[in-house]
Order: sequence, then structure tokens, then C-alpha cells
Amino acid sequence: MEEENTAAGTAGYLLEMGMLKRAKRSGWWIVGVKDPETIAEHSWRTAVVGSVLALMEGADPAKVALLCTFHDTQETRIGDIPHIGRRYLSASSNEDVTRDQVSASHSGVRAGLQSIIEEYENGDSLEVIVAHDADKLECLIQAVEYREQGYQNVQPWIDSSLAKLKTASAQELAEAALNMTSIEWQQTYLR
Repeated sequence: MEEENTAAGTAGYLLEMGMLKRAKRSGWWIVGVKDPETIAEHSWRTAVVGSVLALMEGADPAKVALLCTFHDTQETRIGDIPHIGRRYLSASSNEDVTRDQVSASHSGVRAGLQSIIEEYENGDSLEVIVAHDADKLECLIQAVEYREQGYQNVQPWIDSSLAKLKTASAQELAEAALNMTSIEWQQTYLR
């Protein structure tokens, strides 16, 4: 494909990513959360959490933020399939979905985004480990917030997220978050 014809494909990819601002994280419906966060909201905080964890763990924060930003972009095509739903479905791999999503994009976008997703899904660098921890830690923090709002069935999400954390920094932050309220951060600055 000639590069001058890829602007529409690249712009189309960017428009498709806008769906993430409207698509809800459906796993939360299982535990009774009526209006859960969107995939974009999750991805944004995952990128922030990942950057913080990277700084704590001595990893490259920009690389971790990039991995986290794109880790769920495939959900524009396959949706947010809860873990229990994955028992009954066989969705295409995230690498395959990304390949299709960027197939009409600029060659640099195609190669770059395919590489990012390939690394996130299959890599074992410190940055990949931290990015996966960021995803789980963000889920745990969100569950803590939902629990505080009165949703009692979120404990399994907290427990499974906590059990999957690999880095000492993620474990330390999870323990701290579990022993705080969602507005306690203000107290540090209002004293």
C-alpha cells in the first residue's frame, strides 16, 4: 500500500480508539457494578500506575506507559470479555486483532503498534512485568473504590489481582491501597 493512501487508515484507527471511551469494562457487571469504568479510563490509570511502578522498580517509565496505553486497544473489536466468558469463547489473539486494526495505517504505525502488542503479550523484560503489574494493580484499586461505594462482591477481584502481582513495588502499593480510603490522599495535603 502506498504511504500517501494510508492517512485514512491511520485516522480510522484513531477514530476506532475513541470507542474505548464509550465501552464499559464488562467484568464489573458480574459483581453488580451498574455503571463501571470505561476501557479508556482503565487504560489511562494503568499507564499512570505503570509509570509510577517503573520509577519505583528502575524500569523505563515511558516504555511501560506505552505498553499500558495500548494493552486493551483490541477490545474495540472483541469487547471486554470477562475471565468467566473466556471459558466459552475463543477470541483471536491480541496480536491478530492489532494486525487487523492497523492494516491500512501508515507503515510506521503498523510496525510500531504490532511490536508494542507483541512485546506486551509475549515479552519478559522488566518493563513488560511492570506493565502487567500495573494492569492488575489498577484493577485492585478500582475494586477498592467500588467496595467503598458499597459493592460487596468485589473481594474476589481484589484477591486475584493481589495474587498476580510480581514486583515488590506493586505488592507494597497494593497493601497500602487496601488500607486507605479513596479520599485519604487529601489528608497528606490538608494537614
